[in-house]
Amino acid sequence: MHAMNDATPARPPVAVRKPSSVTHHGITVSDDYAWLRDPGYPEVNDKEVLEHLAAENAWFEARMASHQGTIDALFKEMRGRIKEADKSVPQKDGDFLYWIEFEEGAEYKKWWRRPVGAADDGSADELILDETALAEGKEYFRLGAISTTKDGRLLAYSVDDNGSERFTARIKDIASGVHLPDEIPGTLSALIWVANDKGLIYSLANEQWRTDNARLHWLGQPVAEDIELYHEDDEGFRVSASLSANEQWIIISAGDHETSEVRLVPAADPLAEQILVRPREKGLEYDVDEREGTLFIHANDTHENFRIATAAIERPGEWTTLIEGSDEFYLTGFELFRDFYIVEGRLGGLDRLEIRYYDDLARIEPIEFPEASYTAGTGNNPEYEQTVIRVSYESMISPSSTYDFHVAERRLELLKVQEIPSGYDRSLYTTARLEIAARDGTAIPVSVMYRKDRVGAGPLHLYGYGAYGIAIPPGFSTTRLSLVDRGFAYAIAHIRGGDDLGRRWYKAGKLESRVNTFTDFVDVAKGLVELGLTKVGKISISGGSAGGELMGAVINSDPALWGAVVAHVPFVDVLATMLDASLPLTPGEWPEWGNPIEDRAAFELIQSYSPYDNVKAQAYPPLLVTAGLNDPRVTYWEPAKWVARLRELKTDGNELLLKTNMGAGHGGKSGRFESLKETAEEFAFILWQMGIKA
Repeated sequence: MHAMNDATPARPPVAVRKPSSVTHHGITVSDDYAWLRDPGYPEVNDKEVLEHLAAENAWFEARMASHQGTIDALFKEMRGRIKEADKSVPQKDGDFLYWIEFEEGAEYKKWWRRPVGAADDGSADELILDETALAEGKEYFRLGAISTTKDGRLLAYSVDDNGSERFTARIKDIASGVHLPDEIPGTLSALIWVANDKGLIYSLANEQWRTDNARLHWLGQPVAEDIELYHEDDEGFRVSASLSANEQWIIISAGDHETSEVRLVPAADPLAEQILVRPREKGLEYDVDEREGTLFIHANDTHENFRIATAAIERPGEWTTLIEGSDEFYLTGFELFRDFYIVEGRLGGLDRLEIRYYDDLARIEPIEFPEASYTAGTGNNPEYEQTVIRVSYESMISPSSTYDFHVAERRLELLKVQEIPSGYDRSLYTTARLEIAARDGTAIPVSVMYRKDRVGAGPLHLYGYGAYGIAIPPGFSTTRLSLVDRGFAYAIAHIRGGDDLGRRWYKAGKLESRVNTFTDFVDVAKGLVELGLTKVGKISISGGSAGGELMGAVINSDPALWGAVVAHVPFVDVLATMLDASLPLTPGEWPEWGNPIEDRAAFELIQSYSPYDNVKAQAYPPLLVTAGLNDPRVTYWEPAKWVARLRELKTDGNELLLKTNMGAGHGGKSGRFESLKETAEEFAFILWQMGIKA
């Protein structure tokens, strides 16, 4: 417990130690801070837990109070780079053009449309959803799914207003603005109109926050009578549903991090017999679309970087290779259109889009982009019969751009460049893609940007993630400029564990190879020092979730390298979480980390690197940690326990701050400006600890 006699605490809170332990495989693990998990979770009402979190928040406020001027200045700067009154490029879908719009000062979007062919003077514009109105009076607001019927008459959408990632779905008559009585609480999925707009497919989150189902709601019928189309019995698998490109089929997919299984059912008759494409096999991942009776399958059965195969829908399991898998080209997916299809992938770690044709297999037309390092992808392309493809593009120094690619002419047409109202001169900056050798000799790609007038080994911010096969693209960030314009270089380490260089890159940072992720990050930092871009102790680092685990690991192993560390909702109590099958994510995570309940080797490996379990008596760098009370992904007690143990054991006098969002979840605060305040706090902390004037 904490004595809170004064509004401004004089010293950091010290969590009481309550001896507790668990034993697995004959190994006993002690945990004096296990009590910080409220026994009533997901409800958090325990007085002692809430008092401790409040005390940590008070300490955060007290220590940051003298830097409020910096926070305000950074926030104003960041906000000045956002075009307040902004809108997306309209896109045709059926009889309407749709777009989203932010009004001056608004945290949230408005969704608009107008009939195709109507005048672009506002006279025919129709507001179909107003997020600002829906969010009014709420501390947190997030729109989940949004979907209009084919005839454009009804709108289905879902909302989370506390950060728990459980969404309530509603249906609205667009013309009248009246909501239908149909209301579905607890969804965690897309909302898909089927059966001539009379049915809605969705998935519910179960008690463990897993989508183990695909359900059908008939418009106007009681939700209690909704029909479960599919139920998944494997607690590690998640279920999702989508429509085929031609909207003829409902695609029901089940899978975990390494295995998948797909069923098809006619969209016109969702209760018809389902077609199982191929039964699940451990390690086989595949996804499916359909065109004129032919299935197109993206699968890793013959090559870890995937191939594309085809099959007749009558014989869905008999696959014939269309595009071979390749060591060089990581084939990440495809999109079908009536007259052509797009193959998406990465070549040498850089995004590549290829137009291909059904009637001419040799005809391959890559979309060419101008820079050496960039990220690009297809945008919103809702119609099957498109002749023009919406494409997005950006780099670390090129703001986000929206293009139309005219397929027949092979021509990119620039529609919009992200506008930065306070000004941005691209010519002041440079970007490079480096390779730095890890300790085992593997070349690790690093994307870096800095001002051309930067001199010598100055401060550098290094970002990393490295998990789940999620690549971190070298994209543009307006907030990042607040560090770069103060002399920082900004680097992204494309470490193993992500799939930046293909599936092998991902596998080389998971399970028994997990430690590569951490050593890669450290070796990149040391390599950047050797290249003269920075110095030991002048490197600030950040990462969130699994990237927060990365932060915890590298401050345990190499604390002196870092000048400041920010860990957002960090997954640091890896062993205890992977030992608890009742937690929402755990069973589905075992293919990523290992199952320490059943496998002693997995237990010992996770115990050897889990940041919480490896805190020791040593000097640690300055550290800012964030958490979300309602976070179902990284539960609030992980960062709380970690900070408590660090306070107990660390031998330095450096700052250690924990800020828990009491009304938000994994993503922090909602709203485009509210979230900027948290980034401003993060950067103010970094500047303070690095001794750099704001």
